[in-house]
Amino acid sequence: QVELVESGGGLVQAGGSLRLSCAASGRALSSYHMAWFRQIPGKEREFVAGNGWRGISTIYADSVKGRFTISRDNAKNMVYLQMNTLKPEDTAVYYCGAGKSSDYRTTENIDYWGKGTLVTVSS
Repeated sequence: QVELVESGGGLVQAGGSLRLSCAASGRALSSYHMAWFRQIPGKEREFVAGNGWRGISTIYADSVKGRFTISRDNAKNMVYLQMNTLKPEDTAVYYCGAGKSSDYRTTENIDYWGKGTLVTVSS
């Protein structure tokens, strides 16, 4: 069992930055692929960024490529999402997820979820 807790969300103006953190407990994150997803009320949860279990491979959604950076510190059991040049359309609840499947871009392949942290970007 892995417990994930996100933090770092908040209100920011367009063009600003935020850094989300995801703290894990229960098992070592080094055994899992990690990903960030986001969800707007009434819409499906969508993939934002992912990082392979060794921390080498990363994948980004086209909508955030060049603006967001995912990273992990396996020694601290932490995953981060640095978000720069934020846009109003980035407003959502952001979720951290852990999974064993190498295709971690789909919600079906995520085994554990955090409860989310709200990011609001004002125009």
